[in-house]
Amino acid sequence: MPGQVHKHHRIARVLADEIRAGVHTDGSRLPGEYALTQRFGVSRTTLRQALQVLGEEGLISTHAGIGSFVTFEGTPLDNRLGWTRALAEQGTELTTETLRFEEVTDPGLAAELGLASSGFIALDRVRRLADGPGVSLEHSRVPATGDLSGLPERGLDGGSLSRALIAAGRIADSGEGVVSVRGLDAAEAAVLHRAPGESFLRLVQVYRAADGSVVEQVTSLLDPARFELHVRSGRGGRL
Repeated sequence: MPGQVHKHHRIARVLADEIRAGVHTDGSRLPGEYALTQRFGVSRTTLRQALQVLGEEGLISTHAGIGSFVTFEGTPLDNRLGWTRALAEQGTELTTETLRFEEVTDPGLAAELGLASSGFIALDRVRRLADGPGVSLEHSRVPATGDLSGLPERGLDGGSLSRALIAAGRIADSGEGVVSVRGLDAAEAAVLHRAPGESFLRLVQVYRAADGSVVEQVTSLLDPARFELHVRSGRGGRL
Protein backbone atom coordinates (compact mmCIF):
# COMPACT_ATOMS: atom_id res chain seq x y z
CA MET A 1 0.00 0.00 0.00
CA PRO A 2 1.86 3.12 -1.21
CA GLY A 3 0.25 5.42 1.38
CA GLN A 4 1.43 3.28 4.25
CA VAL A 5 4.97 3.00 2.89
CA HIS A 6 5.12 6.80 2.63
CA LYS A 7 3.76 7.19 6.16
CA HIS A 8 6.26 4.88 7.85
CA HIS A 9 9.17 6.59 6.06
CA ARG A 10 7.87 9.97 7.27
CA ILE A 11 7.74 8.70 10.87
CA ALA A 12 11.24 7.23 10.53
CA ARG A 13 12.57 10.60 9.30
CA VAL A 14 11.02 12.45 12.26
CA LEU A 15 12.44 10.02 14.81
CA ALA A 16 15.83 9.92 13.05
CA ASP A 17 16.05 13.72 13.17
CA GLU A 18 15.18 13.65 16.89
CA ILE A 19 17.80 10.98 17.61
CA ARG A 20 20.50 12.91 15.71
CA ALA A 21 19.47 16.13 17.48
CA GLY A 22 19.88 14.48 20.87
CA VAL A 23 16.20 14.41 21.82
CA HIS A 24 16.64 10.69 22.41
CA THR A 25 20.19 10.49 23.73
CA ASP A 26 22.47 7.59 22.91
CA GLY A 27 21.49 4.60 25.04
CA SER A 28 18.11 6.00 26.12
CA ARG A 29 14.88 4.27 25.33
CA LEU A 30 12.43 5.53 22.77
CA PRO A 31 8.87 5.93 24.03
CA GLY A 32 6.87 2.70 23.98
CA GLU A 33 4.95 1.51 20.92
CA TYR A 34 1.60 2.62 22.36
CA ALA A 35 2.87 6.15 23.00
CA LEU A 36 4.35 6.40 19.51
CA THR A 37 1.23 5.08 17.75
CA GLN A 38 -0.82 7.66 19.65
CA ARG A 39 1.63 10.45 18.84
CA PHE A 40 1.68 9.75 15.11
CA GLY A 41 -1.89 8.46 14.78
CA VAL A 42 -0.85 5.24 13.04
CA SER A 43 -1.27 1.51 13.47
CA ARG A 44 1.17 -0.70 15.31
CA THR A 45 2.20 -2.27 11.98
CA THR A 46 3.06 1.12 10.42
CA LEU A 47 5.04 2.12 13.49
CA ARG A 48 7.03 -1.12 13.39
CA GLN A 49 7.84 -0.49 9.74
CA ALA A 50 9.28 2.88 10.79
CA LEU A 51 11.31 1.27 13.58
CA GLN A 52 12.62 -1.32 11.13
CA VAL A 53 13.88 1.52 8.92
CA LEU A 54 15.63 3.12 11.91
CA GLY A 55 17.20 -0.24 12.70
CA GLU A 56 18.47 -0.61 9.13
CA GLU A 57 20.05 2.84 9.43
CA GLY A 58 21.80 1.77 12.64
CA LEU A 59 20.01 4.38 14.76
CA ILE A 60 18.27 1.96 17.12
CA SER A 61 18.57 -1.65 18.13
CA THR A 62 15.96 -3.93 19.66
CA HIS A 63 16.40 -6.40 22.46
CA ALA A 64 13.78 -9.04 23.15
CA GLY A 65 13.10 -9.73 26.80
CA ILE A 66 13.08 -13.48 26.26
CA GLY A 67 14.53 -15.07 23.19
CA SER A 68 17.70 -15.96 21.35
CA PHE A 69 20.21 -14.38 19.03
CA VAL A 70 23.00 -15.55 16.77
CA THR A 71 26.58 -14.33 17.01
CA PHE A 72 29.41 -14.49 14.47
CA GLU A 73 32.79 -14.79 16.21
CA GLY A 74 31.18 -13.37 19.36
CA THR A 75 29.39 -10.38 17.80
CA PRO A 76 25.55 -10.42 17.73
CA LEU A 77 23.97 -10.34 14.28
CA ASP A 78 21.03 -8.04 13.66
CA ASN A 79 18.43 -9.90 11.58
CA ARG A 80 16.77 -6.63 10.56
CA LEU A 81 19.88 -5.55 8.67
CA GLY A 82 20.50 -8.88 7.01
CA TRP A 83 23.56 -10.85 7.98
CA THR A 84 25.82 -9.67 5.16
CA ARG A 85 25.32 -6.01 6.10
CA ALA A 86 25.48 -6.74 9.84
CA LEU A 87 28.79 -8.55 9.37
CA ALA A 88 30.15 -5.81 7.12
CA GLU A 89 29.38 -3.24 9.82
CA GLN A 90 31.50 -5.22 12.30
CA GLY A 91 34.37 -5.41 9.80
CA THR A 92 33.80 -8.91 8.40
CA GLU A 93 33.42 -9.04 4.64
CA LEU A 94 31.48 -11.96 3.21
CA THR A 95 30.50 -12.69 -0.34
CA THR A 96 26.91 -13.78 -0.87
CA GLU A 97 26.00 -16.09 -3.73
CA THR A 98 22.35 -16.55 -4.64
CA LEU A 99 21.69 -20.16 -5.56
CA ARG A 100 17.95 -19.86 -6.11
CA PHE A 101 15.39 -17.06 -6.21
CA GLU A 102 12.00 -18.07 -7.59
CA GLU A 103 8.39 -18.79 -6.74
CA VAL A 104 7.78 -22.43 -5.79
CA THR A 105 4.98 -24.67 -4.60
CA ASP A 106 5.58 -26.61 -1.38
CA PRO A 107 2.41 -28.27 0.00
CA GLY A 108 4.40 -30.00 2.76
CA LEU A 109 5.78 -26.75 4.17
CA ALA A 110 2.38 -25.06 3.82
CA ALA A 111 0.79 -27.85 5.87
CA GLU A 112 3.56 -27.64 8.47
CA LEU A 113 3.02 -23.89 8.85
CA GLY A 114 -0.77 -24.11 8.72
CA LEU A 115 -1.09 -22.10 5.50
CA ALA A 116 -3.95 -22.41 3.02
CA SER A 117 -1.75 -21.51 0.04
CA SER A 118 1.30 -23.57 -0.89
CA GLY A 119 2.99 -20.81 -2.91
CA PHE A 120 6.31 -19.51 -1.57
CA ILE A 121 9.17 -17.28 -2.63
CA ALA A 122 12.30 -19.39 -2.31
CA LEU A 123 15.63 -17.65 -1.73
CA ASP A 124 18.68 -19.86 -1.19
CA ARG A 125 22.04 -18.22 -0.48
CA VAL A 126 25.53 -19.25 0.54
CA ARG A 127 27.84 -16.84 2.34
CA ARG A 128 31.62 -17.20 2.08
CA LEU A 129 34.68 -15.69 3.67
CA ALA A 130 37.18 -13.87 1.48
CA ASP A 131 39.36 -16.98 1.24
CA GLY A 132 36.53 -19.05 -0.20
CA PRO A 133 35.02 -21.54 2.28
CA GLY A 134 31.31 -21.19 2.97
CA VAL A 135 30.24 -20.33 6.50
CA SER A 136 26.47 -20.45 6.05
CA LEU A 137 23.83 -21.87 3.73
CA GLU A 138 20.38 -20.34 4.11
CA HIS A 139 17.04 -21.39 2.67
CA SER A 140 14.39 -18.66 3.08
CA ARG A 141 10.73 -19.32 2.32
CA VAL A 142 8.25 -16.44 2.25
CA PRO A 143 4.52 -16.87 1.53
CA ALA A 144 3.98 -15.50 -1.99
CA THR A 145 0.99 -13.33 -1.14
CA GLY A 146 -0.03 -9.71 -1.62
CA ASP A 147 2.71 -7.32 -2.73
CA LEU A 148 5.30 -10.09 -2.47
CA SER A 149 3.83 -12.06 -5.34
CA GLY A 150 6.15 -11.76 -8.35
CA LEU A 151 9.08 -10.54 -6.24
CA PRO A 152 11.70 -12.71 -8.02
CA GLU A 153 10.82 -11.04 -11.33
CA ARG A 154 11.11 -7.56 -9.82
CA GLY A 155 14.31 -8.33 -7.92
CA LEU A 156 15.56 -7.25 -4.50
CA ASP A 157 16.53 -3.69 -3.60
CA GLY A 158 20.22 -3.95 -2.76
CA GLY A 159 19.91 -7.71 -2.45
CA SER A 160 17.97 -7.34 0.80
CA LEU A 161 14.99 -9.61 1.44
CA SER A 162 14.44 -7.84 4.77
CA ARG A 163 13.90 -4.55 2.92
CA ALA A 164 11.39 -6.17 0.56
CA LEU A 165 9.42 -7.57 3.51
CA ILE A 166 9.34 -4.17 5.20
CA ALA A 167 8.12 -2.47 2.02
CA ALA A 168 5.33 -5.04 1.77
CA GLY A 169 4.29 -4.43 5.38
CA ARG A 170 5.43 -7.87 6.52
CA ILE A 171 7.03 -7.13 9.88
CA ALA A 172 8.19 -9.96 12.13
CA ASP A 173 6.78 -9.56 15.64
CA SER A 174 7.89 -12.91 17.07
CA GLY A 175 9.87 -15.96 16.13
CA GLU A 176 10.59 -19.48 17.23
CA GLY A 177 13.36 -21.83 16.25
CA VAL A 178 14.91 -25.24 16.68
CA VAL A 179 18.66 -25.80 16.62
CA SER A 180 20.47 -29.10 16.09
CA VAL A 181 23.80 -30.39 14.81
CA ARG A 182 24.17 -32.64 11.78
CA GLY A 183 26.65 -33.58 9.10
CA LEU A 184 26.58 -31.96 5.66
CA ASP A 185 25.24 -34.07 2.84
CA ALA A 186 27.13 -34.27 -0.45
CA ALA A 187 25.20 -31.45 -2.15
CA GLU A 188 25.55 -29.08 0.82
CA ALA A 189 29.24 -29.84 1.17
CA ALA A 190 29.82 -29.10 -2.52
CA VAL A 191 28.12 -25.71 -2.27
CA LEU A 192 29.96 -24.77 0.93
CA HIS A 193 33.33 -26.12 -0.29
CA ARG A 194 33.44 -28.37 2.75
CA ALA A 195 33.85 -32.08 3.39
CA PRO A 196 30.74 -34.30 3.36
CA GLY A 197 29.75 -35.22 6.89
CA GLU A 198 31.32 -32.10 8.44
CA SER A 199 29.24 -30.99 11.42
CA PHE A 200 27.24 -27.77 11.04
CA LEU A 201 24.61 -26.11 13.21
CA ARG A 202 21.13 -26.42 11.70
CA LEU A 203 18.79 -23.61 12.75
CA VAL A 204 15.15 -23.65 11.63
CA GLN A 205 13.22 -20.46 12.43
CA VAL A 206 9.67 -19.28 11.78
CA TYR A 207 8.92 -15.55 12.02
CA ARG A 208 5.35 -14.32 12.50
CA ALA A 209 3.64 -10.94 12.27
CA ALA A 210 1.67 -9.43 15.17
CA ASP A 211 -1.50 -11.11 13.87
CA GLY A 212 0.16 -14.54 13.95
CA SER A 213 0.55 -14.88 10.18
CA VAL A 214 3.79 -16.34 8.83
CA VAL A 215 6.30 -13.78 7.55
CA GLU A 216 9.21 -16.08 6.79
CA GLN A 217 10.60 -19.55 7.43
CA VAL A 218 14.39 -19.89 7.34
CA THR A 219 16.53 -23.00 7.52
CA SER A 220 20.21 -22.15 8.07
CA LEU A 221 23.32 -24.31 8.15
CA LEU A 222 26.00 -22.48 10.15
CA ASP A 223 29.69 -23.16 10.68
CA PRO A 224 29.96 -23.88 14.45
CA ALA A 225 33.52 -22.54 14.46
CA ARG A 226 32.11 -19.11 13.56
CA PHE A 227 28.50 -19.00 14.78
CA GLU A 228 26.94 -19.47 18.20
CA LEU A 229 23.33 -19.38 19.35
CA HIS A 230 22.73 -17.50 22.61
CA VAL A 231 19.60 -17.68 24.74
CA ARG A 232 18.49 -14.67 26.75
CA SER A 233 15.90 -14.36 29.48
CA GLY A 234 14.64 -11.48 31.60
CA ARG A 235 13.20 -8.06 30.89
CA GLY A 236 14.33 -5.90 27.98
CA GLY A 237 13.21 -3.15 25.68
CA ARG A 238 13.88 -1.11 22.58
CA LEU A 239 16.92 1.15 22.66
